[in-house]
Amino acid sequence: MSKEENVIKYYLICNILKDTIRTGWKKWNVKRKRIESVAEHIYGVQQLAIGIYYEYKYDLDLRKVILMLSVHELEETLIGDFTQFDISEEEKKKIGHEAIHKILNQTIKAKEIEDLILEFDERKTKEAVFAYHCDKLEADIQCKLYDQENTVDMQEQLSNPIFGEEKVKREIKNKENKTWSDMWLSYDKSKFTDDTNFEGLWKYIKNNELR
Repeated sequence: MSKEENVIKYYLICNILKDTIRTGWKKWNVKRKRIESVAEHIYGVQQLAIGIYYEYKYDLDLRKVILMLSVHELEETLIGDFTQFDISEEEKKKIGHEAIHKILNQTIKAKEIEDLILEFDERKTKEAVFAYHCDKLEADIQCKLYDQENTVDMQEQLSNPIFGEEKVKREIKNKENKTWSDMWLSYDKSKFTDDTNFEGLWKYIKNNELR
């Protein structure tokens, strides 16, 4: 194929994520006219990363982080959007990496992108850890925003497989969690305890109305 064909084919593959609705919101039966797509999540997490980077003056390569985040869901164009409750992290990495390799081998052949995704998943560099924190925090913020719109009824979750997961059930029973987003933020709390800035942001999100 020509370079032009490779570029357009890669773009069209990525374009799939504009219409790929985030699975977690569907499973929680979020009642809203428009529910976030994977592409919208990618945009949101990039903007969150920019804000956190400049406000807290992180010593890292922001360009690398933004590029990493721009492609960190690329595998979902082929395998779909799995939640952490659908498949093990190890299995998701395996099939995800195979999908990434296939996409890039058939289009723009960018080893740098494949390496960035592997780096993101391994979470051993400061850029990958920062990107991971932003990815998880953005989902928590979106959860809080949906909750503030009263889009989730905890009494209508009989068909939701996540509702029966043991840690989720414990957080639901926790009397300190008054709302759906309280429960979900508490569930994710441990993901941010290794960075005081993200821990502070987590506390702010949990304790304040965001709009």
